[in-house]
Amino acid sequence: MPSSRNLVAGVAALAVIASVAACSSPASNDGAGQSTTQTTATTSVADAHNQADAMFAQQMIPHHRQAVEMSDMIMGKQGIDPRVMDLATQIKAAQAPEIQQMQTWLSQWGMPTMPGGGNMPGGGGMPGMDDMHGMGDMPGMDGMMSDEEMGALQNAQGVAASKLFLAQMIAHHQGAITMAQNEIKSGQYPAATAMARSIVTSQQQEIDTMKKVLASL
Repeated sequence: MPSSRNLVAGVAALAVIASVAACSSPASNDGAGQSTTQTTATTSVADAHNQADAMFAQQMIPHHRQAVEMSDMIMGKQGIDPRVMDLATQIKAAQAPEIQQMQTWLSQWGMPTMPGGGNMPGGGGMPGMDDMHGMGDMPGMDGMMSDEEMGALQNAQGVAASKLFLAQMIAHHQGAITMAQNEIKSGQYPAATAMARSIVTSQQQEIDTMKKVLASL
């Protein structure tokens, strides 16, 4: 039969083992540590982007730039229907800031502003017609106007210019909506997919308005 001294020693040893085990528990079980880990994971997910996000920004930047250029053209003409002038002003006001936002994303991601590694001529400024040459031929650039179509808008005057602007911008917006829907489907960067949803909603509303104005001219 074990002595009382040995029994006491055994109990003490068990207490030491239990104490060591408690002290060596993983840090992740600590409330503060677990919170830090979860925050880091959440931040990583929020900052994550994929190829669809990059393509969306790279293609939508020149697409928006052309819409702004078309709006500038019509706003610089005489005899334009006031409703058309208001639409052009609205389009430019909405899309110019989106261009800057998408440029910021691409810079943060270390990505070029164009697919294939190039950058748009003229840096962050709005390019002229020469800078936009060939943009309509890029894959996925739905609704882009050709050089000939841009030239026709530049040369049109009065009611004819108003009608041409509306017809071209309807097609241009429809292309942007298709591109935005692709981003909603395949993108993962939250801010980019949010912008895409906004584009779908706002540009569909503008299409509806432009169709009504066009029918009344």
